[in-house]
Amino acid sequence: MSTKSEQGAFFFRTGFYLVILLSATRLLAQTGKGDRISGPNFATRSPVVASHGMVATAHPLASQVGLDILKQGGSAVDAAIAANAALGVLEPNNCGIGGDLFALVWSAKDQKLYGLNASGRSPKGLTTEKLKAVLGDSKAIPLYGPLSVSVPGTVDGWFELHQRFGKLAMKKLLAPGIHYAREGAPVPQVIAYSWREAVRRLEASQSTIQEFDNFRRTFLINQQPPKEGQLFKNPDLAATYEKIASGGRDAFYRGDLAGVIDRYALRVGMYLRKEDLAEHRSTWVDPVSVNYRGFDVYELPPNGQGIAVLQMLNILEAYDLKRMGHNSADYLHVLTEAKKLAFEDRARFYADPAFSKIPLSWLLSEDYATQRRKLIDPRQAAKRIDSSAPPLREGDTTYLTVADDEGNIVSLIQSNMLEFGSGLVPDGLGFAFHNRGTSFNLQPGHANEYKPGKRPFNTIIPAFVLKEGKPFLSFGVMGGAMQPQGHVQILCNIIDFGMNVQEAGDAARFSHSGSSEPIGTMMLDGGHLALESGIPNAVRYELERRGHHLISKDFFGGYQAILSDTTNKVYHGASEMRKDGQAVGY
Repeated sequence: MSTKSEQGAFFFRTGFYLVILLSATRLLAQTGKGDRISGPNFATRSPVVASHGMVATAHPLASQVGLDILKQGGSAVDAAIAANAALGVLEPNNCGIGGDLFALVWSAKDQKLYGLNASGRSPKGLTTEKLKAVLGDSKAIPLYGPLSVSVPGTVDGWFELHQRFGKLAMKKLLAPGIHYAREGAPVPQVIAYSWREAVRRLEASQSTIQEFDNFRRTFLINQQPPKEGQLFKNPDLAATYEKIASGGRDAFYRGDLAGVIDRYALRVGMYLRKEDLAEHRSTWVDPVSVNYRGFDVYELPPNGQGIAVLQMLNILEAYDLKRMGHNSADYLHVLTEAKKLAFEDRARFYADPAFSKIPLSWLLSEDYATQRRKLIDPRQAAKRIDSSAPPLREGDTTYLTVADDEGNIVSLIQSNMLEFGSGLVPDGLGFAFHNRGTSFNLQPGHANEYKPGKRPFNTIIPAFVLKEGKPFLSFGVMGGAMQPQGHVQILCNIIDFGMNVQEAGDAARFSHSGSSEPIGTMMLDGGHLALESGIPNAVRYELERRGHHLISKDFFGGYQAILSDTTNKVYHGASEMRKDGQAVGY
């Protein structure tokens, strides 16, 4: 029989092991997130702080490419071009020279913000009548395949930016992308996941893609998408970059590359022709802005969706959001309802200004915001908002921002539309054409109605904020219709709630889908609201009680930013945890 001391030792050991077991169980049940010793625990890291230059992109290697260019004496625009070209190799699912580009550039010399619209137009040979004949009874342009392709504007955008703000030779800027395309680069976690999902969708849509072999040869390894850590090479793109580096933008739009594109288009049924490429030009535009609580927030005018951000801010300024509390039910309800209101106008008016008169002054006026604000019921989610306007597909995009030692800052966004765009890869050129043409509306008389030679509605938007006439924030949030919502949430996080530039990106977000869209659909049921896991259940229950239709999963974007501290003369860089990205400075 055991002694009392032995029994005590047994129970001690049992209790000790039970404590260890329970502790291990609790650890396994947790997400594994550690505790920060400074700042809120939801932030994944501190902002990156540097005094000479800063680069933030969606891929660490691209960020380092941009930083190297800055250290070699390149301007912010030089570094942005080099990083973007590298991303065409490193993140080809989301971006590349087959897509469009938009940029906002702060010139320290001029003390002025410039805007560039480098989006392309529909093929002039594809008339409205011909398109309708090809589509038959279809009410929309197919997501993939030859009808979805419009002129790619990225290469011309690079050269427009470079001509005005560049310092180093284009050969030097494209050299890192050429190196990675030829030597290969390992694929990181998020990009590997997105790549795999994109290939799955494209494989399922082959009925609309007459030619898919080039895609497989270019973007698959042994007939499979690359896995995390696997080396991906694109020697065809390396050769294409070399021709652009030596021949300039005309190599792409008028030279040998244009000839290859033209012959390929004829073979696979694309209506894009060499003449469309030759006539393409980017457009320098005046950014538009509203003042939100003392901060001048700038976006680009349509054909993009940037002014939806400004319309939402105008509506929200009358609310005491800070008092409501960050991500409270009141806060999320008001932001969601403001988004619905702005998106009704987005569906009705946002289009190519060369074809449609857009009432910008009216849409951005305080009087109009006051009218629209009256439609928000604080206790009930709106199911439908009256509009004569006509769901837009999710977008896949890369955003980057760069600041240099002279105080120049660029906010640049570039996209394939959907991942790998149309799925069409011209012979031996190493890139996929975007499918931005699918964003047209087929409704006669609509502002965004399809017409040849017209720019389609475009989702990609860079953003910039000035404070008392000086640069304050350059940022973007990737992802289709999530972008305006993401911009507003970032701005509220910083301006209303005092978060730093990293915390503002890491904080939990909402995403509302199902609004009326420029391609021709209308919101009839209030749409759907998705909330990230950091938002408490009590808030979810209250939002459902107010009539919001909650869904479990959606896309919440990807964010990069540079905040300019003009007092201390330093930059604060951020790249959030939803992507593989990195902010680096020196």
